[in-house]
Amino acid sequence: MNEEVRCNNVHSAIQDTLYVVNGKWKLVILSVLVNGGTKRFGELSRESGISPRILSKELHELEMNQLVSRRVCDTKPVTVEYTATEYAGTLKEVIDAMIRWGQNHKRKILNS
Repeated sequence: MNEEVRCNNVHSAIQDTLYVVNGKWKLVILSVLVNGGTKRFGELSRESGISPRILSKELHELEMNQLVSRRVCDTKPVTVEYTATEYAGTLKEVIDAMIRWGQNHKRKILNS
């Protein structure tokens, strides 16, 4: 395979990844669920700092991409729980690397 084709494949893979985890909230949601376990909708909204309307939209898209599972509990009032799927665990390394990078970047900028 020549260098140009390899480069295009890499760019395509990055674009595919960004398509799934795009926006400023999806990786935050996944981080909370991957590192913190199952959360009710309200807990997830408070921990992530995301408004309920946006959170609902983002969770729906994550569910469509098989990264989050949704469970409606038979309670009064009805509660909904969200869990990172096993497949979402494949992003843990990426999420952890982004956390480390973000912490280091913040230190660098504040120390400049």
